[in-house]
Amino acid sequence: MTIIKINAITVPEDSGDELAQRFAARAGAVDGQDGFEGFELLQPTDGRNQWLVVTRWRDDAAFQAWIASPSFAHGHAGATKPANTPHTAPVSVASELWSYEVAVTAAAPR
Repeated sequence: MTIIKINAITVPEDSGDELAQRFAARAGAVDGQDGFEGFELLQPTDGRNQWLVVTRWRDDAAFQAWIASPSFAHGHAGATKPANTPHTAPVSVASELWSYEVAVTAAAPR
């Protein structure tokens, strides 16, 4: 059964582009992880300052294996500082991890 993990990242108004650049720089880093099904970074369009990192996993065990992996640690090592600027403030001010399972799936008619 597919599970969804959403990391809701609170980002100051002027840091969204930096967050997007960091994710773009490591795009594909999780692709080979067993049980990984997909990823999206969602940018707010309604004045909020929470960006959503949405990942899909085969099951919770696959997700837990990913966050315990050296690849995860490596990919998140720079999460507390902007790229190419080692002595400045973090790009995010808070984050929450939300967990869901797919209850109903629907596709748009063609």
